[in-house]
Amino acid sequence: MRIFNEISLQNVRGDVFGGITAAVIALPMALAFGVASGAGAEAGLYGAILVGLFAALFGGSPTLISEPTGPMTVIFTAVIAKLIASDPVNGMAMAFTVVVLAGIFQIMFGVLRLGKYVTLMPYTVVSGFMSGIGIILIILQIGPFLGQPSPGGSVIDVLRAVPGLIEGIQIEETLLAIITIMILFLMPGRFKRYLPPQLLALIIGTLASVMFLDMDAIRRIGEIPTGLPEFRMPFFSIEQWQIILIDAIVLGLLGCIDALLTSVIADSFTRQQHNSDKELIGQGIGNVMSGLFGGLPGAGATMGTIVNIQAGARTALSGLVRVAILVVVILWAAGLTAMIPLAVLAGIALKVGIDIIDWDFMKRAHSISGKGAFITYGVIILTVFVDLITAVGIGLFVANVRTITKLSQLQEDDVIAVTDPDETDLELTAYETDILHEANGKVLLLYLRGAMIFGASRAISRKNSEVEGCQTLIIDMTDVKHLGVSSAIAIEDAILDMLDAGRQVFIVGAREQSLKRLEKMGVIDKLPPESITERRLKALEMAIYGKEPPAEKADNEDDVTS
Repeated sequence: MRIFNEISLQNVRGDVFGGITAAVIALPMALAFGVASGAGAEAGLYGAILVGLFAALFGGSPTLISEPTGPMTVIFTAVIAKLIASDPVNGMAMAFTVVVLAGIFQIMFGVLRLGKYVTLMPYTVVSGFMSGIGIILIILQIGPFLGQPSPGGSVIDVLRAVPGLIEGIQIEETLLAIITIMILFLMPGRFKRYLPPQLLALIIGTLASVMFLDMDAIRRIGEIPTGLPEFRMPFFSIEQWQIILIDAIVLGLLGCIDALLTSVIADSFTRQQHNSDKELIGQGIGNVMSGLFGGLPGAGATMGTIVNIQAGARTALSGLVRVAILVVVILWAAGLTAMIPLAVLAGIALKVGIDIIDWDFMKRAHSISGKGAFITYGVIILTVFVDLITAVGIGLFVANVRTITKLSQLQEDDVIAVTDPDETDLELTAYETDILHEANGKVLLLYLRGAMIFGASRAISRKNSEVEGCQTLIIDMTDVKHLGVSSAIAIEDAILDMLDAGRQVFIVGAREQSLKRLEKMGVIDKLPPESITERRLKALEMAIYGKEPPAEKADNEDDVTS
């Protein structure tokens, strides 16, 4: 695995245009997320620069643009509110320590090659928690949208304060927020190619507030410190270590999911294949550096990535160009942002929240699957009113229980018990049918097929116990592709029960993986060598006639099996 991302000079024009376009979009978004989080506009810019720089250098998706995103900002906002409430003096330092730890977890996930597993969760759960995050982001903008400071870091605090916020509404600021929303929603698509609506809203909102409104009556960003960010020593409180650790895991996992889902989207545009594990390492390094220098946590940003690709970017050079432009803003043009009204940034953040909500799936979730819709809406409610880790945990548990139940039902069809050949759909030769008729219910043929994972174990146990009085058990594993531990234990139990009762057992057609698993469990050692055979017919003959069938049966075998 090479260290650096794919950086090439063969597509300079496209990469430069892509980087410039992504930087233009990143500026208003970074400012909006910084203010929305409570860490300050400069924290958003620092996060956009640091996460973007190191993810572009060390990531595994060449065209991915990494910066503070709506989901990451929502979680970080809650982290800040929680830690400052518990320790007003050191709370912010602990919050940035959470970002550092989240990055370390992401690096660990990448080093352990867990990238391919990160996004393996049901769409109903992903849709639910992403939509819940979008709703939280919208609710948190109610105060700034109405021209007042946000009353708290939690959804409940904001909703309780809504009557007071409405009563104290600042009309001028609310008008600016409404104008911002109108521009973002109503700007014609053909103009968006040349000027991102977020930047246009930022410019128009700022100019309107300066030219037509009272300068002192409008809350603004204020002066952003120029120059490079200062190093922040991580602070770790013993009293808060559990909270910090859990928050870091949640933030790290969300960042992994956000980045890898966006990488998949980028792949669909570029027809390239990203390296998931390498991307997690790059994202982790970016978040570690961002936390150490007071920046917001970040992940792959869908909007920035798409415009980057559409502008012609094909390598990570575009991400470096974007970072260079933002560095120029920090070093020499930070003063230009001082006049930006907070209400305009609230309008931009609110629009992001609306876009995060999975409207397409929510509109048809109930018609696709009632139970799936129940999981999605349940995860949304838990995300908004409880917390993300509870929502995802319960959502995954319920979704997996549903999956296990469905698999168990489906795998019952892959476990066929035969004693009477006239009452089965299993394809038998004429000779095999004759032998089973002659056995008169004394032989149980247990036919297994496909992947015998945990869902099949219950069916194996039940179908084996349903038939009483059998003297011989034949387990046909010819068509078994994989034998899981649970199903292997169910087979072992069935074999031991028969052996304890002094009855015969035959294993037919066990392939390499299945045979090795049964050998490691000691099952094969408990059976005589002749009980392990490749042919089902041979096992049936031995069950009825012993080692050799009667002469007349053997002579007529070719005639009756045709």
